[in-house]
Amino acid sequence: MKNNDKLKIYKKGYDYSYTIGTYPTIELLKARPHSVRELIIHSKLEDLSVIESMCDNKISITYNDKVFSRLGVNDKCLVLGVFQKYGMQLNKSRPHIVLVNPSDKGNIGTIIRTVLGFGYRDIAIITPAADIWDPKTIRASMGAFFKMNITCFNNFHDYKMAYNIHQLFPFMLGGKRSLSYESCPESSLFSLIFGNEATGLSDNFLSVGEVIKIPQTNDVDSLNLAVASAIAAYTFAQKNLLID
Repeated sequence: MKNNDKLKIYKKGYDYSYTIGTYPTIELLKARPHSVRELIIHSKLEDLSVIESMCDNKISITYNDKVFSRLGVNDKCLVLGVFQKYGMQLNKSRPHIVLVNPSDKGNIGTIIRTVLGFGYRDIAIITPAADIWDPKTIRASMGAFFKMNITCFNNFHDYKMAYNIHQLFPFMLGGKRSLSYESCPESSLFSLIFGNEATGLSDNFLSVGEVIKIPQTNDVDSLNLAVASAIAAYTFAQKNLLID
């Protein structure tokens, strides 16, 4: 942005987005420095030394408290990192997480951060879905977003055709295999597939790959998407040596 007084509240159609807060901005600078347009700092920030050293006089840094007010940013968040959106492609040689029509930005961000911690770096999003570039998604990921490859597909068929050597494991309540460390499949190349927060996966996925269920009591109808994906991702990562 040439004039950050014109920086507007994010909308999906923009060719840029922004981080909110110091830590996500530092992660942006570490992982995607060439995508950064500028940093905007609130005057309340007392120590700028870490950020200045990372910018190395190559990235514009300006103070502008009005921008924070206009964007409705929490008064504890004192740094904005404006960056250009960039292209990403999934790695065909690594396991994938597949989210079908996820609708909650916070859930997507939480999942990004969690699965990165378990050794996954590739996420497929089947649209329609919440905007992965929304600052709320990026903040929920605490900057893990910038270490991931995340690609959107118009439908699951397109994803399946593009990555047809992956073993497919949809997670549904109707799965015949109940997930545990002992029962977890051994696979060097797999895709873990999850439905959205409200409806889960449609019955069409009962014929896709091997359907797995996460055992639970009858006291709840289902697990939160972020929780279910974390359980599955951790179990598969542990069984298939993505983590120690």
